[in-house]
Amino acid sequence: MTTHASPSLIATLPGRAYTDPEVFRLEQERIFEALWFCAVRSADLARPGAFRTVQIGRESVIVTRDRAGELRAFLNSCRHRGARLCTEESGEVRRSLQCPYHAWTYDLDGRLVAAPNLASMPDVDRTAYGLVRVALREWLGYAWVCLAAEPPSFEETVIGAAVERLGDAASIERYRTEELALGRRITYDVRANWKLIVENFMECYHCATIHPELTEVLPEFAEGYAAQYYVGHGAEFGEGIKGFTVDGSAGFARLPRLAEEQDNRYYAITVKPTVFVNLVPDHVILHRMFPLAEDRTVVECDWLYAPEVVADGADVSRSVELFHRVNVQDFDACERTQPGMASRAYRDGGVLVPSEHHIGIFHAWVRDLLAAGSGDRSADLA
Repeated sequence: MTTHASPSLIATLPGRAYTDPEVFRLEQERIFEALWFCAVRSADLARPGAFRTVQIGRESVIVTRDRAGELRAFLNSCRHRGARLCTEESGEVRRSLQCPYHAWTYDLDGRLVAAPNLASMPDVDRTAYGLVRVALREWLGYAWVCLAAEPPSFEETVIGAAVERLGDAASIERYRTEELALGRRITYDVRANWKLIVENFMECYHCATIHPELTEVLPEFAEGYAAQYYVGHGAEFGEGIKGFTVDGSAGFARLPRLAEEQDNRYYAITVKPTVFVNLVPDHVILHRMFPLAEDRTVVECDWLYAPEVVADGADVSRSVELFHRVNVQDFDACERTQPGMASRAYRDGGVLVPSEHHIGIFHAWVRDLLAAGSGDRSADLA
C-alpha cells in the first residue's frame, strides 16, 4: 500500500475492495450472513400470512407473521429439493407456505404439515423437515434477522450502536420509533458498492459541496466535519429554521416524549453494516441497505411520523423532499466514485483527510471481519 508522509492523510481501502466479486463474496459470508441485518418494517406485515422476502448475503429469507401474531423468519428454500417457496418480494398467504414445485406445505411457524403421499411415509419427522429458522429480533419497529448459527449479542452490536452514538439507550427510545407510522418510502437502486454509501454517510467533508439544502438547515455541516460522530451531539438547526424541511419552514409538533435538548437538533446513527437512523424533532428517517453485488446496492428509505400526522393525511412532502434531495445527491456522488475504484490511480487506495479519519475505523472493522479465521489471501485488504 502506498504510504503517506503527511500526518493529515491516512490511507483508505484499496480499489479492489469495491470492485472485486471475490471480496464481495467474502463480505456476504462474513458480514451480511454473520451479523444482524435489518430486514423489514414490522408493520408492513400486519396480518398473519403476510410475508416479505429479502436478500441477505447469498440467501433469500422469508419474514412472515404466524397465526399467533409473531414474526418469524426462515430460509426461502423448500426442504425437499430446495426450490424457492416465495418468488414474489411480498404478498400474503391464507394459512401456509406451499412449494410450487412438489407442493410440500409448511405452517406459518415453519413446521411441515403436508406433502403428496406424506401419509405413506410415517417415519418423516415433520418438525425436523420444517423450514430452516432464522434468528429474529424486533427493535425500532423493524424485524432484524441473523443467519449465523450463534448470532452475536443484539444488545452489544445493534442497540450498542445507538448507545455509542447518543450516550445512552434512553435517548433513542424517546422517539418511540416503533409507534410511528410510515409517511413515505422511497427505494433507490444505487450503482455503487455498499461501503461507499456507508463512508459517505459517515462524513460531512462533502456537505458544503453537494448539499445546499441540508447545510441551510444545519449550518455546522457546511464546516466539513462529522458532527454526528461526537457522542451525544446533535447538529443544531440554523437561525430562523423552524423545521427539518426543504425550505426550513415549520414541520409538525415535536414528538411527545423527546427531551427539551433534543428539540431543533438532528442526530445520525450508523448501525453497521447496513442501517442509518436519522432523528429530528418531528420524524425519523431510516435507511436500510441491501447489497446485491460489488457495484449495486438497493436502499430503502422510510420517513416515519406520529400516527396522527399520517392518519390525518397531512402533507409530509416538504420534510420528505429535504432528505430525498440529500439521498439523490449522495447516491449520485457514490455512483460517480464507483468507476474510479477500478482505475489504476486508485489501485492502492486514496486518502482520508482529518475530518474523515473515523472512516478508517470502519475500514479496520471490515478488514478484521474479512480476515477472521481465514488464511485466504483474497481477504487481505491491507
